[in-house]
Amino acid sequence: MATAVIMPKQGQSVESCILTELKKKKGDAVAVGDILFAYETDKASFEEDAKTAGTVLEVFFAEGDEIPVLTNVMVIGVPGEATDGFRSEGAAQANATASEPAAVRAEPSPATATAPAPAATVAGAQSPVSPRARKLAEKNAIPAETLAGTGPRGRVIERDVQAAVDAAPKTTPLAKAILRDTGADVPTSGSGLAGQARGADVSAKNPVYAADSEIKPVSNMRKLIAKAMHASLQNSAQLTHHLGADARRIMALRKQVKKAVADGYPTDITLNDMVCLAVVRALKKYPQANAHFLGDSMRTFSKIHLGLAVDTERGLMVPVVKNADDLSIQGLANRLKEVAGACKKGSVDPDLLSSEAASFTVSNLGNYGVEMFTPVINLPQVAILGVNTIVPRPKDLGGGVYGFVPHIGLSLTYDHRALDGGEATRFLKQIAVEIENMNFELN
Repeated sequence: MATAVIMPKQGQSVESCILTELKKKKGDAVAVGDILFAYETDKASFEEDAKTAGTVLEVFFAEGDEIPVLTNVMVIGVPGEATDGFRSEGAAQANATASEPAAVRAEPSPATATAPAPAATVAGAQSPVSPRARKLAEKNAIPAETLAGTGPRGRVIERDVQAAVDAAPKTTPLAKAILRDTGADVPTSGSGLAGQARGADVSAKNPVYAADSEIKPVSNMRKLIAKAMHASLQNSAQLTHHLGADARRIMALRKQVKKAVADGYPTDITLNDMVCLAVVRALKKYPQANAHFLGDSMRTFSKIHLGLAVDTERGLMVPVVKNADDLSIQGLANRLKEVAGACKKGSVDPDLLSSEAASFTVSNLGNYGVEMFTPVINLPQVAILGVNTIVPRPKDLGGGVYGFVPHIGLSLTYDHRALDGGEATRFLKQIAVEIENMNFELN
């Protein structure tokens, strides 16, 4: 009996996934446990394995398609079994070659067959384009509005776009992506096999940079990060305050931890773990910073859900440690390492990456030697703390004596719509106080 393979739902917040690679194609034999396809959410990658043996009877989507969760991706069964009943509406839109509506798809009658085709649109004018034609045009980087339409009232329909695709020079997927993203003209000839246009042929329009540059499509994850960062800066009133905290106490504690770890202590507590503990303690005293700004209201949390920015090969991820205020320094350190490791492996729960999941975020660039930076808020959170490197600064040691003391830089970006400058400064100062008076037991 034929069995459908659906796009799994990875977390409550994930509505669709990108099909990144088809491991099995139509006609391939499948055994239980075989990897069928790879897919990704905006931050994590997964593979789907076969739960039943058989033959791949149909694949409804292509690599690169964005597929709603719980949608049929392929069908496994015995050769000859029908698969039409498994095709979803989304799959039909992605792959079907069904014709336009009857009024649109009808072939010209003999009386009109010899009539001249509608002329191409004049400069500045645009022809109406059917939804199916527009989808096909976007997929093949064809400017549909400039085509001569053969549909009713000069409407550009699917066959018009298909004719333009057939007439256009063949292009590689990279060249097609560049054409679609940049709006560059399709080259009349290419340097690839059989005259196929490559990415280099498209980017060679600029004689200055043609020889020493390369255009690559932006990854799906980078697009999502860019969209989120732009939306954050565009839709909030962000301001950053910078302050330094005496780091002698946490550096001394760090030495104690290293010695304890050498003697068998199981948890390697880092300076970042201590800063995160200081943030948790400060948030308990300033709950207005442990909140989401919702436009005309504020959601203030009774628990602290701490987000941590993690640098991975696939881009920046911000997983959350839920109920961080319930954890000891050992528990917090272990949970931070756990979610950071899951991000780097690509196995993190997508629900932990939602900006709504965290109530406050910490971003640490101290390991890179950054002395000051302006972190960007993960909306709808009202603030984010940037942690900088430790540098020596002069300090009054008392009795008119000055000396150089290690200070750790703290950069608090806050949404001025939600927090006033005074309370944001007091909150930042409290974080510094918690760092300078850090204490915990190694038990």
